[in-house]
Amino acid sequence: MKKVMLKTTLSLAVAMASTQIFASGFAINEQSISGMGTGFAGRSSAADDASTIFGNPAGMSRIKREQVTGGVAMLDAHTDISHASSSPNSGSNDGDMVPFIAVPMGYYVKPIDDKWAFGVGVYAPFGLVTDYENNFAGRYFGSKSEVKIVTLQPTVSYAFNDKVSIGFGPTINRIDGTLESNLSITQSQPDGKVKIKGDDTALGYNIGVLVQATDSTRVGLTYHSKVKYKLEGDTKVNYGVLGLIGQSASQKYDASLDLTTPESVDFSVTHQLDDKWTLYAGSTWTRWSRLKEITVENKGVPAILNGQFGTITEEQNWHDTWAHAIGASYQLNKQWVLRTGLSIDQAPTNNVDRSPRIPTGDRKIFSVGAGWSPTDDLTIDLAYSYLREESVKVDNSNDRGQNYNAKYENYANGFGLGATYRF
Repeated sequence: MKKVMLKTTLSLAVAMASTQIFASGFAINEQSISGMGTGFAGRSSAADDASTIFGNPAGMSRIKREQVTGGVAMLDAHTDISHASSSPNSGSNDGDMVPFIAVPMGYYVKPIDDKWAFGVGVYAPFGLVTDYENNFAGRYFGSKSEVKIVTLQPTVSYAFNDKVSIGFGPTINRIDGTLESNLSITQSQPDGKVKIKGDDTALGYNIGVLVQATDSTRVGLTYHSKVKYKLEGDTKVNYGVLGLIGQSASQKYDASLDLTTPESVDFSVTHQLDDKWTLYAGSTWTRWSRLKEITVENKGVPAILNGQFGTITEEQNWHDTWAHAIGASYQLNKQWVLRTGLSIDQAPTNNVDRSPRIPTGDRKIFSVGAGWSPTDDLTIDLAYSYLREESVKVDNSNDRGQNYNAKYENYANGFGLGATYRF
């Protein structure tokens, strides 16, 4: 039973560590609708609207009018599960465990003078929802996960001159997570449940530099800091109909774990080819190798169960990842700009430790978008992205003789709608 609990508890931490779920792992990468249209190529160098607060805070120096940018990205993810086997040999493999998700965002920028600008952003840097069917064959290794992250980022930028600017913003990050798995005591007894909840608020920061290298070329560099969390919550264990070795059928323990989400560096280039075409390119490095192992502490565990539920450690062995993107925009006329982009993104997981909670692999993303400006004060942005991952294998087992093996193929559609209003 130690292995069952181990997989369940640590999968919560792994889910929380996926800071860009549609960027590596099932992570959210959508903090800008205009950027979504170019596949987020040029994210740290474009500075097209107030969403540059996330992409590169130094980009606020390019915004000459007070403005508000807001929007929502809608994610429709699907999974095909094949070649599945499990022990006990029962259960279904329907897939499509990710419900339709809407991710909102909002930003405000106000130029103070020729040098200084102030802004504030609210966005979701990462999150996760997976909810398998009740009789999922891999339910002992993960049945439901929900993680929500909300970040508030007040930001300032300073322009040294018309060529070089910098920006800085502390981030206030709120994380809430819930995770469930089934628990089997004996083959004759109905499944029990393990449910884990935890939350924390932690600080980080974003810092960026923007350089107008030539009249037609901008270069941007953004650093998103690591964030240290200490999640506090509880672990609830329901053993089913019967109790366990003198314990009641339901137990609740105080739980805590230390978790550091990794830093990332984004470098990009924006080049205006002529008065119609603009080209974008960028790369992002994320230090996922920080996630070697996670230790969970459960307090109040009876001595007879301390070996199973006291201190739990499991290795994850994630690796650093690179994401690369290229994109272009075409100014059709004064009112319309068309966008497109292609992204290639690595996954941090490996074939040994991958679980049903984050069955993710390397992916390719194709994006298109458009911006419509009916007036000089208003721009409405639309975007669509199609994501497809390489097929990956999940191979989980525990010391109770339970195992789950399957091939996963993931794909997703992303839809974005946003608007910028200038005062």
